[in-house]
Amino acid sequence: MTDHTISLPDVSAMALPEAKQALRATVRAARAKRTPAAREEAEARWVTTVLDFLGTATTVAGYISVANEPGTRALCDAIVASGRTLLVPKLGPGLTRQWARYTGADNLTDQAPGRPPAPRGEALDSAVLREVDAAFIPALLVNHDGVRLGQGGGWYDRVLKQLDSSTPVGALVWPEEYVHTPLPHDEMDVPVHYVLLPETVVDLGGHTPMH
Repeated sequence: MTDHTISLPDVSAMALPEAKQALRATVRAARAKRTPAAREEAEARWVTTVLDFLGTATTVAGYISVANEPGTRALCDAIVASGRTLLVPKLGPGLTRQWARYTGADNLTDQAPGRPPAPRGEALDSAVLREVDAAFIPALLVNHDGVRLGQGGGWYDRVLKQLDSSTPVGALVWPEEYVHTPLPHDEMDVPVHYVLLPETVVDLGGHTPMH
């Protein structure tokens, strides 16, 4: 069995931006070592786990994975096949980050270098988030307090502030990326309620899935 443990650097003496970047570099390097076959196998397990997490939610905010992120392509298709509405990020005018309804992989188009593909058609502003019953978002690390380390830029932190405070939010990470150590953060970083591992939903307390 392949060992996927991560040895995180000691960032306690670093300034916040440098600490986050050091951790990001470590996790990205570890993710790059996973084989495509291993990622595909785990993606199939995430489908079952996340659908169970979503429960009775009818409108879901999610994302389309890129590069070495935990795969969500099959998950997105399964959510739509289940009859739910799925909203994913889409570049709007002036490269603003907006939303669009995902209807299937055949309706995706590449928008900008390094960006995930997005559905063709209308871009929706953040007001559509008021319709969301549950959400799954990307992360590089999550700890037992719900502190989430993302890719940088703070876009998903702003998204979380726009969701109703009672909306269940889970972050997809590999098992070794769910840690029980402090992670660098400040008041701009919004915690998540759940950790979505390939076979397990970890409830960090305070919220109830849509069952």
